[in-house]
Amino acid sequence: MNPRAGEAAAAGAPPERVGRYRWAICALLFFAITINYVDRQIVGVLKPLLEQEFGWSENDYANIVLAFSGAYAIGLLVVGRLMDTIGTRWGLSLAIGLWSLAAMAHAGASSVVHFVFARFALGIGESGGFPGAIKAVSEWFPKRERALATGLFNAGANVGALVTPILVPVLVLAWGWRAAFLITGLSGLVLLALWILLYRHPREHRRIGSAELAHIESDPADPPGRVSWGVALRRREAWAFILGKFLTDPVWWLFLFWLPDFFAKTHGLTLLPQGGGIFVTFGPALVAVYLLADFGSIGGGWLSSRLIKRGWSVNRGRKTAMVVCALCVTPVSIAAFVDSLPLAIAIIGLAAAAHQGWSANLFTLTSDLFPRRAVGTVVGLGGFAGAIGGMFIAKFAGWTLEATGSYIPLLLFAGITYLIALAIIHLLTPRLEPAEIPQ
Repeated sequence: MNPRAGEAAAAGAPPERVGRYRWAICALLFFAITINYVDRQIVGVLKPLLEQEFGWSENDYANIVLAFSGAYAIGLLVVGRLMDTIGTRWGLSLAIGLWSLAAMAHAGASSVVHFVFARFALGIGESGGFPGAIKAVSEWFPKRERALATGLFNAGANVGALVTPILVPVLVLAWGWRAAFLITGLSGLVLLALWILLYRHPREHRRIGSAELAHIESDPADPPGRVSWGVALRRREAWAFILGKFLTDPVWWLFLFWLPDFFAKTHGLTLLPQGGGIFVTFGPALVAVYLLADFGSIGGGWLSSRLIKRGWSVNRGRKTAMVVCALCVTPVSIAAFVDSLPLAIAIIGLAAAAHQGWSANLFTLTSDLFPRRAVGTVVGLGGFAGAIGGMFIAKFAGWTLEATGSYIPLLLFAGITYLIALAIIHLLTPRLEPAEIPQ
């Protein structure tokens, strides 16, 4: 137990100022998700180069993405339970170590089969990233701060996606594509050492005072015990999150793994600078998209938290933010028809920002609706559903591009699925009241 937790202010002493160490934990989660997404997205950035070197077809690449998606789904099916069983510190340590080694294994790949195995291992490891981070937020933040904290660490996904198209061409030019996989994988092992050194449960941490601990624990205490899959799946509140992830996660996967190819095929951009200089590469375009996504991640979490602090109900605040995000995605349906590169970047960037704002609030629904002891399990089930959706979009994208060469069907799906998901969430949880979980 934290030795300071029992030191309430002595009689006559001034009240202790609430500390901010919980935001340092949020920063650590931000860097974990950043590295997670660098390792995840690097194969998408290298797609044009690897297609040329290995002679991949669109279906070959789709199968490589499918291997990652399938492993990610399998991992998420069990990782939530693992986090609830062994705790956030060691659960996320295991995930970071595995995904870092798997990322480095890509450097030895020389065929589609090799890449499939490496991506499968990466998917298993990376499946622990978000359930672990969401559980850490539920441990370190009261409910009124969780959407903002989730938005902040979720911004790491955008920073990772933003850094990758800047970093990878530099590494490829200097040492080749194999070194790019090795170096990005090693960064995860550095993070692993920091995580083990710095992370503890709030009550076990010596860096926080009694005032901050009281702030963290200001919500009513949860009853002890774990929640089984069966109990979670019998709750409509869990299905609101599961179906929301199933319908909208595929759009983000589409951006991550096919956006470089979209800019290459639709606007003639390339991986490495050629005669026309750096602006003929898709690096600046991807940077612009994911920079906008960063603002969306933080802004979406901030908007709902701000509305709730102003006196709105959790139900009204969360769903208002989600409506705004869903409407901002819809213009992406016309991106394939736009000839202007800056306008296409703006439309896709707005959709990416809206997705991340949506995602911050969707993740936060789990801690709004479920006690801490159930968060890891529910997030794992929802992530599993999202990864299954990612498998479908991978095969659909491979088949569509192989048959037609057009991104129009994919972007039409992206434009309407958020509104459908929001309607389902509202039908299942019209008031966002906490789920009744048996003791």
